[in-house]
Amino acid sequence: MNPVRMHLPVDMDGERLDKAMVVLDASLSRTAIQRLIREERVRVDGHLIRSPSQRLRGGEVVEWTVPDLKPSALVAETIALDIRFEDGHLVVINKPAGMVVHPGAGVHEGTLVHALLGHCGGDLSGIGGWLRPGIVHRLDKDTSGLLVVAKSDVVHQGLSRQFEAHTVSRRYMALIRGVPRDRSGMIDAPVGRHPTVRTKMAVRVQGGREAVTRFEVVEVLTGCALVHCVLQTGRTHQIRVHMAHIGHPLLGDLVYSRGFDPPRRWPEEVRQEVLQFRRQALHAGTLGFLHPVTGGRMQFTVEPPDDFQRLLDALRQCQ
Repeated sequence: MNPVRMHLPVDMDGERLDKAMVVLDASLSRTAIQRLIREERVRVDGHLIRSPSQRLRGGEVVEWTVPDLKPSALVAETIALDIRFEDGHLVVINKPAGMVVHPGAGVHEGTLVHALLGHCGGDLSGIGGWLRPGIVHRLDKDTSGLLVVAKSDVVHQGLSRQFEAHTVSRRYMALIRGVPRDRSGMIDAPVGRHPTVRTKMAVRVQGGREAVTRFEVVEVLTGCALVHCVLQTGRTHQIRVHMAHIGHPLLGDLVYSRGFDPPRRWPEEVRQEVLQFRRQALHAGTLGFLHPVTGGRMQFTVEPPDDFQRLLDALRQCQ
């Protein structure tokens, strides 16, 4: 793609580069701009810029390139998808637990992206880069539930702006250890990369990014609880980190807890159901947003998968 060149207004003195670029090109979301900067695709007065927070003087020439999608670099695969809605602009998918969203370190096949290429062909947005065509947001590998996928850059940008403005409604079901003293509340704790274990996230007062989760206990179980979590931000592993932070980690989450040994007094079949549940008990059950093209309100709800429901039913036996 040919570079885009634009002059900054002189009254942008002191403004951040990423915010200024949103003003220059409303079709680009701030997240997309930050990705372009990190990928070293943005120059100011001919100088390569590596920080989205670079302050400007006003009047500079900003130049950037948006990478073209390279679908040939990935092989489309025929993988069944649970599609809850599809039109010419976007697809809403109920992702199963165990499926990785896009290729990454050590994962080169069987991802949601491979399945999307098999289903949609080349009709996917390219803003996320050639490894993430169509991907606007993600779910962890072992989290089930709803995802929206963009078929064009315009739709991708429209959805991204809604995520940035926190107007997308996302409600998760989670089974947690213990019962919070407050049956509802807000966890406002910044999340960043763990200081020593790079595959984990952690609450980081210094260096973390704003992260806000609202939770509500919807069912008290023996030694556990079913909660609904609503994301106001979308940091990596946010719900898992936040619930562990307040002392109520998700059942099955061996990354953010040491595991759960059910009491011996519980029925053996219940104990085995808990012990054999080897993923975080988290399900993205509700997703709502405005359609970027039609403007209509889109709202989707999906029940949790069988393994989650079996675990919940087993815990109810101990009441």
